[in-house]
Amino acid sequence: MFTLGKGVLRGLPEATADRNPIELFGAWFLEAQKSGLLLPEAATLATCTQDAVPSARLVLLKDFDHDGFVFYTNYGSRKAAELEQNPRAALVFYWPVLQRQVRIEGSVTRVSKAQSQVYFSSRPRGSQIGAWASRQSELLKDRRHLDTRYRELETKYKDNEIPLPDFWGGYRVNPQCIEFWQGRANRLHDRLRFDLDGARWTSKRLYP
Repeated sequence: MFTLGKGVLRGLPEATADRNPIELFGAWFLEAQKSGLLLPEAATLATCTQDAVPSARLVLLKDFDHDGFVFYTNYGSRKAAELEQNPRAALVFYWPVLQRQVRIEGSVTRVSKAQSQVYFSSRPRGSQIGAWASRQSELLKDRRHLDTRYRELETKYKDNEIPLPDFWGGYRVNPQCIEFWQGRANRLHDRLRFDLDGARWTSKRLYP
C-alpha cells in the first residue's frame, strides 16, 4: 500500500483496556512482511551509557512474544557493553510503505544460553563462522586480517559442527511502553500508547 505522503484512511483502534499491544504488533509485523519491504524485521536499537551518552544502530528482530523482543549480538560489542552498564533500551520499527512506526521501551536481559544455541544453530554456516571471526566493535587495522581469520576458522571447522561462542548470544527487550504510530491525511496521525501497569496493559491516545 503506497501512500505517496497523503496518509491512509484506516487508523488505529480506540484505546481500550482489553487491547493487547503484543497482539497488535504481531498483526502489524505480519502486514509489514507481506508488504514487500526489505528487512521488515530491522529496528533501530538505542542504548545509553551510565553517563547518559546515547548511541543507536540497526538490529534484526529474531523473535517476539508476550515476554519481549529478541535480537542477537556479540557480547563484546559496544551495544552489549552499554546494556551491561545500563540495562534499558528503546527499539523503533519504521515501515514507510505502510506509514507505520512502533516504539518500544523497556528493560533488557540476556536470553538463556539454550535459546541462543537454538538460534545460532539455525544460522547459515557462513554467519556462524562470521560470529567467531569478528571481534565486534574492536579496532581492525586491516580488512585482510578479518578475511584471513575467517578462512582459518573455515578450515578449522570444515568437517565439524560450529559451537556457540561464549561471547555471542541474545538480548530480550522487556517492554514497559509500546507506542503505535499510523500516518493519516493532513498530518493528523494516530498515536496509541500502551503502558505496562503491573501485569496488565493500559492504553491511551496521544495527539500527533
